[in-house]
This record gives sequence, structure tokens and C-alpha cells, in this order.
Amino acid sequence: MPAEDRGITARVQKDMVDAMRMRDKERVTALRMILSELKLAAKEAGSGFDEAGEVAVLIKEKKRRQQAADSFRQAGSEDRAAREEAEEVIIDTYLPPELGEDELQEIIDEAVAVTGATGVKDMGKVMAEVMKRTAGRADGKKASSLVRARLAG
Repeated sequence: MPAEDRGITARVQKDMVDAMRMRDKERVTALRMILSELKLAAKEAGSGFDEAGEVAVLIKEKKRRQQAADSFRQAGSEDRAAREEAEEVIIDTYLPPELGEDELQEIIDEAVAVTGATGVKDMGKVMAEVMKRTAGRADGKKASSLVRARLAG
């Protein structure tokens, strides 16, 4: 079954058609870019492209929008920054809900136990396990700071 017929890609495709019907030009443009990135990643990955791959693409695109908005804001282009942030909001609608701090802390505790980490020197092993378990549902910076605090104390 092609990537277009399932998961997030199918939802983006359907929402793009709906946005076209409503003549929502900004949303259509954003969804086209998202769909293009999803299809490109699916083509590069071949048959092994699943929903986790789609989520990874969306996370990458969200970060790209955040960085672009920051750059535009620093350059004094508030309208372009706002456009990037609007696209980021659209991307958020396709991402799984973010984990709460308690849930993330629980996953970190499990990862520390599984990896046998004893100090900050083991942070890489713990982070790899945490990011594998959260699968795009947690911000890497937030997870990193919680892991560091857990291993330091």
C-alpha cells in the first residue's frame, strides 16, 4: 500500500483538498509543502516508511519553521515570521500529543534502569533510549535537561 493511502500522509492529502475547496490559500500552501516533504521521505525510504517516519519528517519540518521564524524576526520581518509560525501550528495538528512532564520522567526513570546508567557520562545511552521510547512525543531539549538532572542528582 503506498504511503499516500495511509496514516498522516493521507490526512494531509485530504486536508489539502478540503483547504482547496475552502479557498484557504495559506493553508493549501503549507499543506503542499508538508505533503511534498512526506512524499520525498517516503520515496527515499522505500517500503519501510511508516507512521514513525512520517512523525520524524513532521518534527524536522516543525523545527525548520521555528528556526525560520526566529531568523525572520531577527531580520525584522515580522509578517514572514508570523507565516512560518502559522505553518508550525498546522504541522502540530498532525503530530501526536506531547508527553506530560510526569510521563516523560517515568520514561526517563525506566531508561536509566534499562541502560544501567550511573552518572552524566552515561547520558548518551539514556537519551537514545528515551528518544526511542517517546517517538516524537517529547521535545529533545526538555528530555535532555530532565535526563541530565536525573543523572546528576
